[in-house]
Amino acid sequence: MMEEKKNIFDYIRQLFAIYGVMVLIFVLFNLIVGDEAKSISTLFTLGSQGLLSSTLLQLLLMAAIITAAQNIFLTDILIKDLALIIRNILFFVTILIAITAFVIIFGWFPIDNAAAWIGFIISFAVCTGVSALLMRLEENAENKKMQEALKKYKD
Repeated sequence: MMEEKKNIFDYIRQLFAIYGVMVLIFVLFNLIVGDEAKSISTLFTLGSQGLLSSTLLQLLLMAAIITAAQNIFLTDILIKDLALIIRNILFFVTILIAITAFVIIFGWFPIDNAAAWIGFIISFAVCTGVSALLMRLEENAENKKMQEALKKYKD
């Protein structure tokens, strides 16, 4: 995949697009289970009343990590000769490690709660699957566009 030269504003746009989706997901989740989860997770301390500034900053940091991982593993900017499947695995492992660190550092949920870890692993697997599917669909659309452009060029 050929990458356009990016500037700082492209990275900021990518960061805040990811952050916006994350905050929207947490707001919706907060409205649904916030009151029940406030005694279990620091993410939902305010219950369905809202999200703490510290939670929003943690999500911004997570979005920055995801943006960095995307640009390291899922573009040709730094790594050119690694199979796409390996890049995807490295990307998702990096995110898994980051989230696990956030769970431990920020108390996102109790470390000794097996149900919380099972829920996390299931939700991470579902999100990973959806993300991989969307990336594949995007790649197919880009390949189709490139094939059409190549065909026009040849004609």
